[in-house]
Amino acid sequence: MPFISKDDYLPPWFFRNTYVNTIYPSLRRTVPDLHYERERIDTPDGDFLDLDWATQGSDRLVVVLHGLESSAERGYIKGMIRRFFLEGWDGLGMNFRGCSGENNRLLRTYHIGETGDLDLVLQHALAKNQYREIALVGFSLGGNVVMKYLGEKGAQVYPEIKKAVAISVPCDVPSANAEFNKLKNWIYMYRFMSTLNPKMHEKAQRFPDQFQVSIPKPRNFGEFDGAFTAPVHGFASAEEYWKRNSSILFFPDIHIPTLLINAKDDTFLSPSCFPYELAEQSPYFHLMTPRYGGHCGFYTPGKRNVYWSEEQAWAFVAG
Repeated sequence: MPFISKDDYLPPWFFRNTYVNTIYPSLRRTVPDLHYERERIDTPDGDFLDLDWATQGSDRLVVVLHGLESSAERGYIKGMIRRFFLEGWDGLGMNFRGCSGENNRLLRTYHIGETGDLDLVLQHALAKNQYREIALVGFSLGGNVVMKYLGEKGAQVYPEIKKAVAISVPCDVPSANAEFNKLKNWIYMYRFMSTLNPKMHEKAQRFPDQFQVSIPKPRNFGEFDGAFTAPVHGFASAEEYWKRNSSILFFPDIHIPTLLINAKDDTFLSPSCFPYELAEQSPYFHLMTPRYGGHCGFYTPGKRNVYWSEEQAWAFVAG
């Protein structure tokens, strides 16, 4: 019964406000002492993926996946890779298609349940014949991808992948989207739509024979996923897309130790994104639900520039 009930994250009082703890790290955090080397790999369907490596000749690798409309350049990704780098690990920040600063080649892009590209990246890393141990870390959308992937693989997961950590994950996508659509999250919704909608129109211009815009300016995920994500990626509707790609459905099939950290004050998450019963029943799935943290926040003061979530991820993987 691996449920973890620790609640030892107590940020400075101002960061006990969920909006401050979500927004401040997103806008202000930098990790200047971690440096990447970018590698581009081709995909079997004629597209590409950009991988950001931080290497030091290690035989251990942490692969970190970002959230919606983010990239491996964001502070929370570099911070996590840096925490492992300090312990002698190599790090790999995976940029989803169209998120590395350059549009991808195809109409299709990434989505909350697209696990094929992660598998391709892992095959690429393992082909180097260098890494005996790999840990996966995913944030938000990337965390859903990690846990869905592990459930899909089940007992057939690559033996080098030893542990995984997922942070701030809307693992029950339909209910999380209903929660996210509430007024309390309007500023986040506005920000996501401000980048998703232009990408949709850019795709329509490049691929007029494959895709036409049905809703010129989607206001929320329901409209956007119904107009773009679902039809482009082969789903009948936004609702089908959400339901089929909810990682919570795959938790019982995970066969390596996996930790989910979801803050109780995360306004992106619904009650079902805190699956206590599954954690109590599973020999592999662990759950931490600190009172504070916001969404991908967990701000921690100090000169080391290491956040609480990074310490927990490292302790879980190293333990």
